Amino acid sequence: MSALYDLIDKVAETNPQLAKAIANEVKAYTDRRPFGLNFERHTPENVRLYGRRARKGDLVNILPPRGSFEKTDNKVAWRVSALNGDTATLTRQVNDEHLTESASTADLVVLSEFDKPIFPGLKKTGEIQRGGDKPYQVVINGENYHALKALLYPYEGKVDCIYIDPPYNTGAHDWKYNNDYVDSNDAYQHSKWLAMMERRLKLAKRLLNPKDSVLIVTIDEKEYLRLGLLLEQTFPSARIQMITAVINPSGSSRGSMFSRSDEYIFIVFIGEAEVQPTTEDMLHERIIERPVRWDGLARRGATGKRSARPNLFYPVYFSLADGSYQGMGDAPDLNVQRNNLPVPEGCFAVFPIAANGEEATWGVQPSTFIDKQSKGYIKFGPWKPASHKRAIYHLQEGTIRQIENGSIEVQGKDEDGTLILGTLDKPIRPMTTWTKKDFSAGDYGSTLLRSFIPKRSFPFPKSLYAVEDTLRFFVANKPNALILDFFAGSGTTAHAVMRLNHQDNGCRRCICVTNNEVSEDEGKKLTKAEHRQGDAEWEQHGICEYISKPRIKAAIIGETPDGTPIKGNYKFSDEFPMSDGFEENAVFYDLTYEDEINVELDHAFEAIAPLLWLRAGSEGRCIAERRKDYDIADTYAVLFDYRYSRQFLQDLGEHDGSIRLVCIVTDQDSRYQDVAMQLPDGVEPLRLYESYLRSFKINQGED
Repeated sequence: MSALYDLIDKVAETNPQLAKAIANEVKAYTDRRPFGLNFERHTPENVRLYGRRARKGDLVNILPPRGSFEKTDNKVAWRVSALNGDTATLTRQVNDEHLTESASTADLVVLSEFDKPIFPGLKKTGEIQRGGDKPYQVVINGENYHALKALLYPYEGKVDCIYIDPPYNTGAHDWKYNNDYVDSNDAYQHSKWLAMMERRLKLAKRLLNPKDSVLIVTIDEKEYLRLGLLLEQTFPSARIQMITAVINPSGSSRGSMFSRSDEYIFIVFIGEAEVQPTTEDMLHERIIERPVRWDGLARRGATGKRSARPNLFYPVYFSLADGSYQGMGDAPDLNVQRNNLPVPEGCFAVFPIAANGEEATWGVQPSTFIDKQSKGYIKFGPWKPASHKRAIYHLQEGTIRQIENGSIEVQGKDEDGTLILGTLDKPIRPMTTWTKKDFSAGDYGSTLLRSFIPKRSFPFPKSLYAVEDTLRFFVANKPNALILDFFAGSGTTAHAVMRLNHQDNGCRRCICVTNNEVSEDEGKKLTKAEHRQGDAEWEQHGICEYISKPRIKAAIIGETPDGTPIKGNYKFSDEFPMSDGFEENAVFYDLTYEDEINVELDHAFEAIAPLLWLRAGSEGRCIAERRKDYDIADTYAVLFDYRYSRQFLQDLGEHDGSIRLVCIVTDQDSRYQDVAMQLPDGVEPLRLYESYLRSFKINQGED
């Protein structure tokens, strides 16, 4: 199918209408007859919205009494038909029987429904400011499927790179489907995993920049075959490669089979995305080097003939005794034969002569030759006494700049005064097998994580340097890249992005989405202590609160959660003390679920405000509160009341072009158009709350 879509793309270059007609026929056929990977697409996940108060009409579960564990009955969905104070009347239909139940609202947890739109918001839970006016790194605590839908509003088609490390579906209790752990005894273990992944990958596809972006997915042997087919099916026009990376040199036991030392990394190239050349082939623990290039000083081609540039046909003198450089002479008139020119005593002259015997020219003016030779930028070839010849070479301006900025090491000078130079790193395309020692998940994942958050553990964190290297291949030349990780776990991706910024003063942004699940064992302890998910005592032990946020905070400020300077140094490409931290900003959010009516009535601006700030670039001040008139921040502005539009536009005009987005709160299209038409060129107008509501209604059910 991928080849077929490639052919359709080629047809589109010359005949877009025909290509569209063919694509429609292909779609109609594939809808009738499945191609590729076929699996049971289970009922979409019902996600529990802990902390969201039940409203009339909501679908809910009844939680077990505190101190009790979940049973099958607690998974039954009820509909809230009435609310009376803290008591809810619940109903559900079982065959022909209409059942009714009552329960305390404190014992209910709301379920998200697939066939109804969500209206997400973000609630700020903390921030760190250490990076001046740099854009913020963002961490979102929430269900990643809903978070991806929320991110479509500010970022559809704008993400440069997505890096994810999803559950490997090993059969251990490492992930849930419909609020239940999926284990190896589940007959639908693989199809549930595929259904979960497919929904999220379809949203990821919409977030990625179709012109130039990349999706990176890590996986092990349990699901790599199915994942590969799913990626081919979801991204039919993309180019896909699979990398093998050694992450556990000592090996992980697989019973009577071979010990496992590696994992797989799928790379999905979208649009014009390509691997940036590097100096390491990723297979050998060495840097590929090449000598500095010295170019021949003699010119070639039509413009390199003596007749075209006679002033560049001058003699260079060498000693007859030892071949050493003695100086240079003036260029003779064009009608003067070179063999008739006088030569200093004890010397021989070298002119620029082509291989065919024609008289050519040197590549630099006499004054430039003198300057370069004095600085060691001219090199002479071996002396050949019998033939009275000596080749002449020079360095190009690009190489000279590398010498002067220290990129190329100067090791000394030879007897002719020519610089002796170190080797250049040779840019190459890396191989598909990676064996670098810094990819060890034990040494630079688990052990390194404990340096930042001592006495806290996270199962199987990625090596910081492995993620850093993988991202570098695609964002090294994009200092303002937007990177997303929606299986963020311990926050390694954000940490790696900050290291990349540190190396080249970049302003790359990372959005990390993680949930606040506790481990199975921790959940049992908390349940016995009569805590529930949603309680502060429970939430403080979740992944986001206990691992992700503290790790990112520690990395930025250079201190552990207890205020102790982090011990040790970063290794490999960028070595410096971890206690130095980073000049970065970070903000932390919880995903919220807003009521449509409250949004329409302009009662939910505080929840929607961060999404507008993200859309404007996540830089500077966030307009977090509703005002009576308007507010203008660093990169965007909000007009809350049309009556103030004249003064608003006047104040907006006094800004220096930094405003990218203007949000106009009005329920009248004519007022919106009036303001939008008067905005400066290049400023995006956005109508609130119509655009927000329409976006999430349209996106519902499409994936």
